Amino acid sequence: MAQTLTLIPGLPNDLAGLILSFVPYAYHARLKPTSKSWRIFFNSKTLVLLRKKSRFSHLLCVFPQDPSVSSPYLFDPKSLAWCPLPPMPCNPHVYGLCNFSSVGIDSCLYVLGGSLFDTRSFPMDRPSPSSSAWRYDFLRSQWEALSPMLSPRGSFACVANKDKIVVAGGGSRHTLFGAAGSRMSSVEMYDIRKDEWVRLDGLPRFRAGCVGFLVGSGEEKEFWVMGGYGESRTVLGVFPVDEYYRDAVVMEMKNGGGTWRELGDMWEEGERRRLGRIAVLDGPGWDAPGIFMLDMGDIFRYDMSSNRWWKETSVPRKASDEFSIGFVALDGELHIIGLQSGFDSTESRRPRHNKRSSTLLVQIYDPKKNSWRSLQTKPPFGHPLDLKTAVLCTVQL
Repeated sequence: MAQTLTLIPGLPNDLAGLILSFVPYAYHARLKPTSKSWRIFFNSKTLVLLRKKSRFSHLLCVFPQDPSVSSPYLFDPKSLAWCPLPPMPCNPHVYGLCNFSSVGIDSCLYVLGGSLFDTRSFPMDRPSPSSSAWRYDFLRSQWEALSPMLSPRGSFACVANKDKIVVAGGGSRHTLFGAAGSRMSSVEMYDIRKDEWVRLDGLPRFRAGCVGFLVGSGEEKEFWVMGGYGESRTVLGVFPVDEYYRDAVVMEMKNGGGTWRELGDMWEEGERRRLGRIAVLDGPGWDAPGIFMLDMGDIFRYDMSSNRWWKETSVPRKASDEFSIGFVALDGELHIIGLQSGFDSTESRRPRHNKRSSTLLVQIYDPKKNSWRSLQTKPPFGHPLDLKTAVLCTVQL
């Protein structure tokens, strides 16, 4: 780097770059205007390589609403810092995007599919599935449109595998219409390098609202799809109600994907109505992925040998509404996220007239130490955060 682009006067650029690499990502945007050299450095691949050698920041990405209308935010639990991202490019013909999937891969964030309203379709008050695919490049700080999925879908299973993304099931699910909408069984895989989608063997039956994750390593990896709903029935011949699945299906990923095998029910009739929120811990220190479910204030762990869920622990402060919380795996720990006012507490409460000032309570469980800790943060959103509809994912930067 030229003398005029010195990072820190009096220090070699190699040492200065190493020092700056330890700055949490959430503060990078504030530091870029410091100088031209800092702007170039914080947008460079050199920074990514340095952070790989030292230590990535494990960040939570929160999509509070339609990402083309409301900016997504990154949250760093270590520094309790929030960082806004630019909203996705807006399409004037569609609005109200929800039930999409988002995954972080390397220095990019992917937003796939979802359910939305389209002013060009009829009737206009019914949601339509989306096939759109977007990528946010953190190095270039910009969004770009990718090849759309072969089948539009929302509320689907999604998992990232190095330079591949696999999606399965889904439909036109929308939070405003309960059991209305379509279901599908199609499965496809996206090749990041080729910007290309290819079809894989479809699910054994229609399945939407399901979750997906990978088990195994190398050529032995398997794609698991759990839970979800299929057909719906009506109550009193009027109100549609989902029929939830209690089983899982598995596909071998060898040679780009194989056939599906079906597992039996994971719980008995009457034990629970449906699969709870799922988080998967994997990576260094884990011989096999730890699959955890949050259900009614309790955390269960899945045992593959018995195809059953066994209670692991209980959440110290349970939410008054089990659906108004987030559940994610981050940096080897489980994070239960909810609004402070949404948790039962023996403490005295004062009326909160300004919902914008609501505090997020994050309860963190370490399965290896069997220990709990918690933190609180003030979200920067200009509106109340609805965790029933917000989309959460994690990214390492």
